[in-house]
Order: sequence, then C-alpha cells, then structure tokens
Amino acid sequence: MWFISKFIVRKHERGLLFKDGDFIKFLDAGTYRYFGRTGRYAVQRFDLSDAAFEHRLIDYLVEAERDEVERLFHIVETGADEVALIYLNERAAAVLGPAERALYWKGVVKVRIERFDLNEGIALDARLTKRLVIGSNARVMAVADAAVYARIVPDGHIGLLYVDGELTDTLAAGLHAYWNVAHAVTVELVDLRIKALEVQGQEILTKDKVALRINVTATYQYVDAAKAVRAFKDPLDQLYKEIQFGLRAAVGTRKLDALLEDKTAIDRDIAEHLGKRFAEIGLSVISVGVKDIILPGDMKDLLGKVVEAEKAAQANVIRRREETNATRSLLNTAKVMESNNVALRLKELETLEKITENVGDLSVVGGLDALLNGLVNIKQ
Repeated sequence: MWFISKFIVRKHERGLLFKDGDFIKFLDAGTYRYFGRTGRYAVQRFDLSDAAFEHRLIDYLVEAERDEVERLFHIVETGADEVALIYLNERAAAVLGPAERALYWKGVVKVRIERFDLNEGIALDARLTKRLVIGSNARVMAVADAAVYARIVPDGHIGLLYVDGELTDTLAAGLHAYWNVAHAVTVELVDLRIKALEVQGQEILTKDKVALRINVTATYQYVDAAKAVRAFKDPLDQLYKEIQFGLRAAVGTRKLDALLEDKTAIDRDIAEHLGKRFAEIGLSVISVGVKDIILPGDMKDLLGKVVEAEKAAQANVIRRREETNATRSLLNTAKVMESNNVALRLKELETLEKITENVGDLSVVGGLDALLNGLVNIKQ
C-alpha cells in the first residue's frame, strides 16, 4: 500500500533521511512528507545537545557529503602522530588518538579542539595535567583514564620512564602525566633512601670443615638508578647473590678459630668484594655486617667445654699467684721483725688486739709487760 509518510525534525534536532535503507540527505528542523510504500522512507533524529555524532556511516558521509558535513559538523581528524582533545562547553569530553576521525554537531554545544603533536613530546604540561588528572569531574576523569598515563613519584624516590619498553628519562618527585594513546608508557619507582638487605641462613663450610649458619645485613643506596637497571635486570637480586659469593669466599678460606677471633674479617672481605663492582653501576653498598654466626649443636658443646677448661686453668693460675704473693709477703714481714725490735713489738700489739676483740673481761696481773711476755712464751 502507498502512504504519505510524515516526519517532524524539531528545532533542537537534525535528521538523516533514508530511502530503502540508502542515505538520501540531512534534514534541518522542519516537517517533511514523502509519498511511497509503508516503511520505504525512514528518518534518524539526533539531539543537538548530545554533540558527539556516532554513526556507522561517518566515513561515507565525510567523503560523499563533504559540503553538507562541513556545514553541519565540526570535523575532527588527527594525523598519524597527533592527539586531539575535544572540549564541549569548555569541559574535556573526549580524546582522539592518532589517525582517528569524529564528528560533532554545530549549534547547541560549543565545541573546541586542542591538538598535540606527539613528535614534540608525549608529556602533558602542568595546566593540562591539572585539568585531566587532578580534576574531580567524573567525565573528565574518564577521559584521562582512557588516554593519559599518570604517576606520582613520592619524595625520596625517582621515577624511571619507559616508553614502548625503552628507558627514556628519570623523573623527580611529583606528579607526571603522559599521552598513552600511541605509545605504551610506564613509570617504575626506585627508592633512593638508604635501605637494608637481609641475607639469612647461609650454610657454609669453613676451611676445617665446620658447617656454619651465617646471617648478613647490608645497607645500600641507589646513586644512579638508570645506570643500575641498565646494568642488571634486577639490581637487588644481583646484590643478594654477590653477598652470598663474597660470604662463601670469606668463610671458606678461614678456619673456625680464625673466624671467631676476628669476625670483622668477613665484613671486610665482603665489602671489598662488593664495593667497586656496584659503585660502577650506580648502586652504593654502604656497609656489610655479619649479624649472627650459628654453630652446630655438637660444636657448641665442644666449644663450651673448651671455654670452661680455659677459665678453670686461668682461675687456678690466679689462685696460685695469690698464694705465692701471700707467702712472699709473710716472709718479708718475718725478715723485718727479725732485725727490728720495734716492728716486732708492733706485731705483738696487733696480735693482742685481735685476741682481745672477742674477750668480754680481761684481768691483767703483773702489768702489760707480764702479759706480753706470757704471749711470747705461748707463741714459743
């Protein structure tokens, strides 16, 4: 059956007219009537308040209806090394990557396009970073999530910037943002503060075949992080292994007694082994120290007995020395009293004083001389 099809395009709308599924033309605001079979004519209406025009025929329309498209749309086309940021009513709304095309209706919404040449750099300036990354608008944040890589480098750290897998720059503390639409961008954080590396439970044989378990602590600091990561895939893993190698060399060339007498020798050997090697690749080893030397159980018992015997021998020597000194002192005292009556008299008075300390009452008959003579007779 044949009918007149009526279509109304309102003032805030634009339409696309199709006949038998083929595009015919754009329709401005107005009323349109077409005669034909039912369903032969169709109109797709678009609200101009939604400025982004999304349609499967965009590429066809730009090529076949260029004049009309330029009249009705803002045409955004990017080159192979170009990014475009689209603002709708001065709000960031979308990002077009390299070699992309988009159409935005003219009329209701103010459209502004800002273009960026990636050949001049992929870093966003402070103004754009603040607008896209720090802004609280959810729509703006969605744009940034899709097109911008942002990373905060904390204080005391450095950022290693990789573009398409290549280390290209080092970043100071702060917020950094980059276009992530044409290149794969990542930032690896490296802590520049002094840190400790624990090397625990190393089982090592001494030169005299005693198995020891040793724990070592090393402190280190990155002085040139870029050089370090270029030299080693994992600098800290390499440092851990080199500490193990240095520890085995230091312990395996010494006997147990030598190690126990000079524990710092291990520290010196490991530090010497590490120092120059890592300084050349940007990693400074500040200190190396042995925390613990753990002996096997049976060796602990043997060493305990050795120490006990040594201490007993030392105590015996000291006791004999004191006895000799006491005897020598008595001999000297006797020689003095033998040749000096006054000294003998004083010794007698000293002896009397000791006797009388525990006597409650003392009766002296014949005077002091008689008492002293009696004491002398007793001693004889």
